[in-house]
Amino acid sequence: MAAGSATPSAAGPPTQKVSEVISSFRPSRRFRPDDSKTSVTSLDFDDSGELAIVARDDDTLHIYNCKEGKHAKELKSQKYGVHLARFSHHAQSVVYASTKVDHNLRFVSTHDNSYIRYFKGHTDTVTSISLCPSSDTFLSCSADNTVRLWTLQSGNYQGMLKLHAPYLATYDPSASVIAIASPPTHSILLYDLRNYDKPPFATFDMQALEQRFLGRAGGGWSKLEFTNDGKSLLVGTTGAGHFVLDAFSGEISHFCYRKGGPSGRAAPGEGAAGGAPTGQGDVCVSPDGKSVIGGSGEEGLLVWDISKDPAADNVLHPTTDLPGQGRAAVVGYNQRHNLIVSADKDLLLWQPDPDAML
Repeated sequence: MAAGSATPSAAGPPTQKVSEVISSFRPSRRFRPDDSKTSVTSLDFDDSGELAIVARDDDTLHIYNCKEGKHAKELKSQKYGVHLARFSHHAQSVVYASTKVDHNLRFVSTHDNSYIRYFKGHTDTVTSISLCPSSDTFLSCSADNTVRLWTLQSGNYQGMLKLHAPYLATYDPSASVIAIASPPTHSILLYDLRNYDKPPFATFDMQALEQRFLGRAGGGWSKLEFTNDGKSLLVGTTGAGHFVLDAFSGEISHFCYRKGGPSGRAAPGEGAAGGAPTGQGDVCVSPDGKSVIGGSGEEGLLVWDISKDPAADNVLHPTTDLPGQGRAAVVGYNQRHNLIVSADKDLLLWQPDPDAML
C-alpha cells in the first residue's frame, strides 16, 4: 500500500467550530493501492477516532491510523469477501458482511484476524450494517427482504422485520428510533426501537420528491444518516443530489444539488452495472449538523450549508468546492479528530489547511 508524500497538517483545535474550518479542508495524505483496479467499498471509524477501516473489492480490509496519517494493517478475507466493515465498541474488533460463499456476517478480531463469531440468518446480499451508538446491538438489512437485530454476544438474531426491499437502516443518535429505507417502495419507515415489532410510528413517502428532484434520470438511495441532533435525516442518492428531510415530519428542507453527477457506484440493492463496484454512499453529515459533505462526481468534494433557511424550491447549491485528487466515491467525517476521509481507488485524508483559511 503506497502512500503519498504529503505530511498531514495539524487539525484545528478541538474547540474550533466545524463551520469555521470546513472550507479549508485539503488532502493531507494519499494512499494508493498496489493494484490499480481495486476500489474501496466501505469506510468506518472506531469510537476514539484514531482508526479508520476500509473494505476493498479485492477481499481485503485496511486499517489506517488517522492520528499519525499512516497505513496500519491489512487483513485478508479471500474466501468470504468483505463489505460494510464496522468497528464495534470494543477495541480491535469489526463486524462485516460476506460477499462470497454465504451471506453471513462475521465478527473478527483485527489483532490477529481471527473470527470471534458468525451471525447467520440472511439468505441474500447484505446491503447495510448499522451499529447502535450506545450498546452492542446492531442492525443488518438484506435483499432477502428482512431487517435483523443482533447483539455481538450471540450468533442468533434477536429480532426480525419482514419488509419489501429494506436496503438501508440507521439508528438515531439517542438509539431510541430506527429508520429503514425501502427505495423500490419510495418509503422511509421510522420505528420505536423498544417496540420494533409494532407498526412504524411514521412513514415518509419519497416518490413525489424523487420525481421532482431526480427526474427521469433517477438515482438509487445510497446513504441514510441522522444529524447528531436527531432533527434531520440525510438520504444520499446516486443521482443529481441528496435529500435533507425533517426527521419528525419527513418534509424536505434541502435538496443538495451537484451538477457533476454521481460517483459511478451502484446503490445498495442495485445490480452493479458494467461491473461497477458497490458503495455505502459518497456523502455524510458534519458533526455539528450544519454541513453535508459529498463527492462532486468529478474530482474533490462539495460542501452544502444545510443550516441555511430552505429556498423556495428547496434546491441548495454547494457553498464550497474542496479541491482534491481523484473522485470521492466513499466519504466519511471523523468526528473525534476533525478529519475527512474520501476514497475511490485511492484513499485521501483531509484536514484543515491553515494556509487555506480565510
